[in-house]
Amino acid sequence: MVPPIILDFLEKLKHNNNREWFQDHQEEYGKFKEAYKSLVNDMIAEMSKGDSSLNGLEFKDCSFRINRDIRFSKDKSPYKTNLGIWLCKDGKKTNMAGYYLHIEKGNCFIAGGRHHPDSEDIKKIRREIDGFYDDLEEILADKEFKKLYGELDRDENNTLKTSPKDYDKDHPAIKYLKLKKFTATHKFSDEELKKDNFVEEKSKQLLLLKPLVDYINRALTTE
Repeated sequence: MVPPIILDFLEKLKHNNNREWFQDHQEEYGKFKEAYKSLVNDMIAEMSKGDSSLNGLEFKDCSFRINRDIRFSKDKSPYKTNLGIWLCKDGKKTNMAGYYLHIEKGNCFIAGGRHHPDSEDIKKIRREIDGFYDDLEEILADKEFKKLYGELDRDENNTLKTSPKDYDKDHPAIKYLKLKKFTATHKFSDEELKKDNFVEEKSKQLLLLKPLVDYINRALTTE
């Protein structure tokens, strides 16, 4: 079960997203942070059972500051109104693929893969798909993966309109080669946050993404 303080605090912050309110509610924020830390540690412990590369991760490796970076944003709200947990080999400051849990009222989801690869990493992932697209198709054809995640995420902002440079438009894996991010996502209801086995259930669902995460990380670490 996700501690109720997490969603309660985020909802209050959503309607009072200003520094004065935040400073006046430091005690409540402290309880939120403790609950956040507890949830992260529980997720690390459970996920590590199925992915040993996550062993040794700490709260600081998987959590995010509540302050928003507003330097280049039209929205000047100072604080995030969602909670994120990023579980990745060597922590969130690497370029490796991993697993993500997002908690926000009306917009809860789990996901995995590589969300914002830079141009060099995109080239590496495309080379892997070009040479080993049968491995990727096998991963995506898994019955449990398809049932929960369906396919890799794709939309007009995430997909090239034409085939990428050096790849033929008739390539058998062209729909994957045209992607600019390589993730799979499953949304879930706020009610699931109240389940006693929330951590176990979401960890089990996230670990269905391990073959995809391993595939992408193989690409990123192969010269």
